[in-house]
Parts: sequence; structure tokens; C-alpha cells
Amino acid sequence: MPRSRSAPTAGTIARNGKRVAADSAEVDVVSPGSSTTKVKAGDTLTYVHSVTRVKATVHVGDCRDALRDPVKIPPGTFDLIFADPPFNWNRGYDKWNDALHVDEYLDFTFEWLELCVAALRPGGSLWVNIPDDWAAEIVCFLKGRKVSDTRSIGPGTLAMRNWCVWHYRFGQNTTERFINSKVHALYFIKGGGQHHWDPTDVLELSDRAAVYGDPRTLSKKDGMPPSMRVPMDVWYGKFWGRVQGNSKERRHYHDNQLPEVYLERVISACSKPGDLVLDPFLGSGTTGVVAHALNRRFVGCEFSPVNAQHALDRIKEGPIRPMGKARGLSSAIFPERKPQKSSKTFPDDR
Repeated sequence: MPRSRSAPTAGTIARNGKRVAADSAEVDVVSPGSSTTKVKAGDTLTYVHSVTRVKATVHVGDCRDALRDPVKIPPGTFDLIFADPPFNWNRGYDKWNDALHVDEYLDFTFEWLELCVAALRPGGSLWVNIPDDWAAEIVCFLKGRKVSDTRSIGPGTLAMRNWCVWHYRFGQNTTERFINSKVHALYFIKGGGQHHWDPTDVLELSDRAAVYGDPRTLSKKDGMPPSMRVPMDVWYGKFWGRVQGNSKERRHYHDNQLPEVYLERVISACSKPGDLVLDPFLGSGTTGVVAHALNRRFVGCEFSPVNAQHALDRIKEGPIRPMGKARGLSSAIFPERKPQKSSKTFPDDR
């Protein structure tokens, strides 16, 4: 299948999702705590924490160019890749054209996916954040070239581990169909190596403990601590809402921002301190902020010079909420009930 490159939209940049005039690809960036800086495509921005010495790197330009460059993105080295690509919803992403023809968008999508698979180490994790529009196409593409059993996957293949859903309460309002209130979080593992999975830092209070007072949750046999469970594959709750205008996390320059707890869950469970994390579509910088705060080495790619500089500044500033703020919280949707006399009345919830 031919791979076509998307042309940026000339003469525009984004301000909170709206396109406004711009004169060139080279942009003067003014961020809190930083001086005016000229950033352009092809630049590489870096930051090393003064205490932990953990390094964060941002490559400015098309991620496909960086992914093809073995110096910038050494193949087979990344422990975790998290991708939140443009959704092709005609949103304002500086000079990026977010209104491609369907065929061109899918060519672009399959191209960067292949390059990300090559960048993963054997045993590494690939996560893709994507809406209903393209989730099926991505899963079919990846499964079409992979196998589905993690026990038999070999070098260069991927297996699907989870199809998660990020659910939020404020979707785009409509009266002509049901309101969209979710995005898909697709989780694949590359074969040929040792996979890292440790949910210890992302456990939540089980419904048995939070709602029903079921004593059986105090003597669990699945290896989890009493009253705790691995989160379900539908993600919602406190701090999990869309990052909108009234959110403490909101970066007002950027459109379509993910909450920090989302990336904290992915990075904590699928990597360990010192691991190498990549985000090919850095955007507002959330992946880099959380990865760096959790002492992971980080590399990001960002097409927009403005967003690249803002993302690096945000990485330097650190997360809005301390890591672990949402740890152990319950995601139960029912209020606490009085304990029943018989354990048989409790639902089969872990």
C-alpha cells in the first residue's frame, strides 16, 4: 500500500482548537518561566532533571522522520510507546492538516504504527489512544499482521493484551445520535522478549470493599492486597474527566489534552523506573510530564514548534497533582450499602 505524507495547512496555527493566521513554521515561543525562543522543525529540545538526572528529549517535526532516524529513535530500544495521534477531526494543531481524506489518514496511521513497532524492544508495550472512528481499523491492521496468543508470539509480532475504554461524562453534545463519551485505549505487546507488567501502583479499592462490606475481600487469593483489585478495562472516576477549561491541568494553548492519571496508570503498570518511554505525538506534553515525574527516560515527537516548546516547559514544571493522588480510590458507581447477613447476596465482583 502506498504511503503518502500529509501536507501541513499553510498559514495557520492553533489557539485552543481554532485556527488563526501565522506567517511561518518558525515560531517565537513565550512560556511561563522561559525567554522568547525560536524553535523550528528539525530541532531537538532536551531537559535533564538536576537531581534525578533523568533526561527528556523532544524532537520537533513529523514523527515519521524521527522514527526513521536511528540516531534520534534507535530501533528496538523502547520499553513503552504511548501514541495519541491526531483524530482527523479538523481540529487546530498549528500547521498540521487534521482534515485528511480517509485513505490518506489511514495510510499515515499504518505508517507510523509500523515505525513504532520497529522502535519497540522485544517484550515492549504499545498503547494507542483513539476514538470510535478509527479503533476498528487500527485493531484489524495490527491483528492482521500479528498473532493473538501472547504465549506463542515471536520477535517482531504483536499480541493484543487489552482493549480498554476511557470514559468521561462530558461528551460533545448532540441530539441526532447517542453522545460519544469514550475513547479507546488499545494495549499491545511485542513478542520475543520479557514483558513488564506490575499493577501494584495502580490498584483500586474493590466494589466488595467500597460498597458491600464483603469480608471475603479481606482474604483474597489472587495475589492482590486485601480490599484491592486491578482496575477494570473501563476507566473513569475522580481526576479522569476531560481536561477542559476549568480543569487545573488545562494548558490553555493546547486542544484535546489527556488527564495525568490516564498516563500514570499506563506508565506505572507497563514500565519501571529507568525504562525508555516514547510518545510520537507529544501534543500538550502529558506523557512526558508523567514519565519524567516517574523517573522514566523520555523521548517525544511533536510536529508543532510551539507545542514542542510548551511541552518541554511543562515537563520541567512537573505534574499538577502529585503522582499517586488517585491511587487506591474506588471507581464504584453505587453508594456504600449496609453489609448483608449472607455472603451469597454479594455480586461476584473482585
